[in-house]
Order: sequence, then structure tokens, then C-alpha cells
Amino acid sequence: MIRRATRVNPDAVVIVTGCSSQLHPDSIAAIPGVSYVSGNDRKMNLPDVARDLLLRPKTGAVNAVRDLAGVQFERASITRAPRTRAFVKIEDGCNCRCAYCAIPLARGPVRSKAPSDVIDEVRALVASGTREIVLTGIETAAYGIDLDGYRLIDLIADIADKTEVERIRLSSLSPEMMTPATVKRLASVRGLAPHFHLSLQSGSDAVLAAMRRPYRTKQVRDALAALREEIPCVTFTTDVIVGFPGETEETFLETVAFCREARFLRLHVFPYSPRPGTPAADFPDQVDGEEKHRRVRELVKVGRDVAKDLLSDLIAAKTPLSVLFETRDGEYLTGHSENYVEVKVKTDRDLAGQIRRVLPTALSGEGVTGVITE
Repeated sequence: MIRRATRVNPDAVVIVTGCSSQLHPDSIAAIPGVSYVSGNDRKMNLPDVARDLLLRPKTGAVNAVRDLAGVQFERASITRAPRTRAFVKIEDGCNCRCAYCAIPLARGPVRSKAPSDVIDEVRALVASGTREIVLTGIETAAYGIDLDGYRLIDLIADIADKTEVERIRLSSLSPEMMTPATVKRLASVRGLAPHFHLSLQSGSDAVLAAMRRPYRTKQVRDALAALREEIPCVTFTTDVIVGFPGETEETFLETVAFCREARFLRLHVFPYSPRPGTPAADFPDQVDGEEKHRRVRELVKVGRDVAKDLLSDLIAAKTPLSVLFETRDGEYLTGHSENYVEVKVKTDRDLAGQIRRVLPTALSGEGVTGVITE
């Protein structure tokens, strides 16, 4: 993309920012035509940088990448979202050192957005018509570890109490945050969507230990059980990596069994891919590529079968879902329920951006079709 930009417009100022430039600033700066290399901080300064570069003759690339240790959360916010759901970034960086992951190298340590800034951003989005917000970050569950005792659950409760947002949804979470006390507080939050994406990665304790993940399968089981006890309509989605170095057929089948037991609404399955500079890239017993892809196919099928059973049970229960309609696809309006079931309704009514009760009646792809009951 960088080379294409310089080829299409040789006179353009080309600024490169993000994870790749943070990790490899010298090689990025060496690409002919690059004017400025920025990493994962001071992004809000880039319009001023672009203006200054346009006012002076082009020279060699400026390498402005710096170490992220000690940097603060960069103040940035949105006040309007193009759709009915808005993503609110509340955290950056990660303090974990999982064996396969380069994110801490590219993103730096955890730093949290000030609670007052989050509240102001949510209020502005609600005023512009947003019905649902998704709190997101690099390691969302770590929010607040740099805020002297104020944690993610406190922020969620404050958003519910101090704004008029109708739904609060959470992005990917590490399972160990789901302590009994946290689960009880989550269950009492007004408008919290009963859907959690718990980042599993593996259903084998041996593989989790090799990955250097900070939890084991018992903690995940306990979290799932506690949330289902407190929030009966809750659903779960997850990520799984297969073919991690040293994963045997036996430990892979442990993951398969765990995913069946957990009844995830959706599985996001990835083959392990080595990242330069991470410990796992040099681990012995790397799994053959074709074997990794076989395991991906097998687990994806398991996930689809489980989801089909789960959705069939939901249809049989004949309980209406609260659906936020988002887009139109031909005759159908499509949206998501509060527990993240994809719902389609055949109607000519313009209900995008509105919430309606829908009775699910049939399976449809990875979701359901239904009829509006109000």
C-alpha cells in the first residue's frame, strides 16, 4: 500500500503509522517516497505533521517512532457514528506476555482513558442517535489497572448511571476478570448486553500453560457457570488458536470437547501463525501447516453444530428477542439481539436504528429469522 501510494502520486506526502511502523520503523523509513514514520502514539498530531511537511521541500523520511514505555492514553474521541452502534476505545496496550503475541511490543503497556472522557464521549454519541456502544481496547479487561482502584466494572456502572445509552456491550475479555463479585455487579447494570466474548484461545490446560495465558480451563468454566446463573439469557462467543507449537491430537481434542461443553454462540478459529520476536516462534514441535488447517476445519464444524443447536433451543423457547435493526438486505431488515443473535425480519418498514421485540421462528445462516411482535 505504501509503494502504491508513492507510485500513484509521487508528489504526495506519505505518512506511515500504526503497529507495523512501531515494530519496524527503519525498514518502513527506507521505502522510497515515505516522508514520516510514526508509531502508536501522538497520532492526533498527524494532521499538523502533514501540514508542516506540505510546506517544505521533500527530504528523507523523518523517523518519529519512540519507545512506548511511560506514554499516556492519547486523548481522542468520536461524537457521531455512521450506524446505530459505536465503538468507544477506552484502553490501549497490554501487560500480558503471551508466548504467541506481538501486541505488547507494538502497543506498549496498559493505559486507560479517563472515566470522565469516556462518559463525555458516550453522552455525545447518544445525543447524535447512537443506541448501543461497544467498549473496546487492546486488553479491555485490564482497564483501570493504572487508575488507582477504578476498574472496568466501575466504568460500566458509571456509564449506565450517568448516561442515557440504551445498550452497553463489551468487546473481548480475558476470562479471569469474571470473579463472583464482578459477575454479580455486571448482572445489575442497566442496559448491559447479556453477551460476552471471552478470549479462550485453547481448551487444554497444557496448551494454555505453553501459551502463557493467565488462566486455566477451570476458571473459564466457573466464569461461564456464574454468568449463566446470574444472567439466564446470556450468550458467549470466543477466539481459539489451533496448531500452537506442541499441541497434540489429544490436547486439540480437549479443546474440541471444551467448546462443545461451553456452547459458544460463535467460534472464531485461527491457525497458529508465528510472529517474529515472540517466544513461540522459536518453540520446538511446530505443527504442520496442513494439519493446522485440518484442525481449523474440524473445530469450525463443531462450532457451527453447537450454534445450530443453541439457536434451535432459542426458537423452541418462543421468547421474543430485543433486536436493534441495523441494515437492509433486500426484503429483510437485519440486526442483532441484546445477546448477539443475528436476526432477520421480512418487512418493508424502515426500522433501521430502532429496537423492536422479535419472535424467532426459523434458522437462517448463522442466525435466525423472525416476526416483529410489537
